[in-house]
Order: sequence, then C-alpha cells, then structure tokens
Amino acid sequence: MGSEDKLIISPLNTDLIEDINLTNDYFTLYGRVVPRLQAGKWSYEEVLFDNTRQTRFPDDKLDWSHYINQEDKALFLAYMNDTCIGQIRIIKDWNRFCYIENIATKKEYRGSGVGTLLLYKAEEWAKQRNLIGMSLETQDDNLGACRFYVKQGFILGGVDTLKQSYNPDIETTLYWYKLFK
Repeated sequence: MGSEDKLIISPLNTDLIEDINLTNDYFTLYGRVVPRLQAGKWSYEEVLFDNTRQTRFPDDKLDWSHYINQEDKALFLAYMNDTCIGQIRIIKDWNRFCYIENIATKKEYRGSGVGTLLLYKAEEWAKQRNLIGMSLETQDDNLGACRFYVKQGFILGGVDTLKQSYNPDIETTLYWYKLFK
C-alpha cells in the first residue's frame, strides 16, 4: 500500500452487499498443522506439502441484512481507493467470545496489513460488547491462515477430527482463541 492509497473499513450497509463475495479469492495450501495435546496443553508442528494446490471457499449466500446495524453480529468491509479488498464477519457467541465466521483479503493485498486491520476492528467491536476474546476455526491444511492467526496472538485451543468428515481432504478442524487482557 502506497502512502497515497486510502484504506477505509466500513460496516455493512445495503449499498455494499454486492461487494461481500469480491474478496473470496483462491489461496494456496502448502502445509498442514499437526496438533498434539500433552498435559492439557496444545502444541503443534508444521508439515510442508510436497505439492501445493490452490483452493477457494464457495461464495457465501446468506441474508446479509441480518448483519446490518445489529448488536450481536457485524460484517466489515475494507476498501482501498473504492475497491473492496477485504472483509471480516463476526458474531457475539454464546461463550462471550467474538466468533469470526469469515475473514478474507483479496489475493493481491495479502501481507499488506489489511487482515490485521480487520482483526483490530473485530477486537474493538468485541471489547465494546464486553466479550472476553475472539475465536475462529481453520482447517489443518490451511497453514498460511494458521500462521497468520498465531502472528496475531491467537493460540490453539481445541481440535475436532469429525467436523469435516464429508471432506476427504480435511483431517482436522482447529479452534483458535485470542483472550483479551
């Protein structure tokens, strides 16, 4: 991002709904997180794949009006010079965590700090609601996302080996948490 570029993070409104899935780009799967529980603490090792592959999630088809001006959920979009380049979708979960349903950055803006700024926005939203932290889930084969969350202060808090049983490519769902001080 150059100094003349202007980044704006905007809460969802009806005029922005058409931009939501614009951030849903392909990403590279290049390694796996292998978790281990020992004495009640999670640790993990990273295993790199011999061959990388590209994947993307299907576009979400939700009633986006449920994310506009709500107390218990929100969707924020990041814009650079009027182009939508990122999003974060969050809800106030039953366990007093801000659950991140989705976070995405356009491929050409990854590594530029947009994802970090979207997480800051979610954290601010969560703290305004007196939540105790943030949580999210990833698949074990999305090493890039896992590394990003760890860099942002998230820790591995749980694992589910059955959630993605329908998908032969995904062995494990990982649950990440960031507790507020």
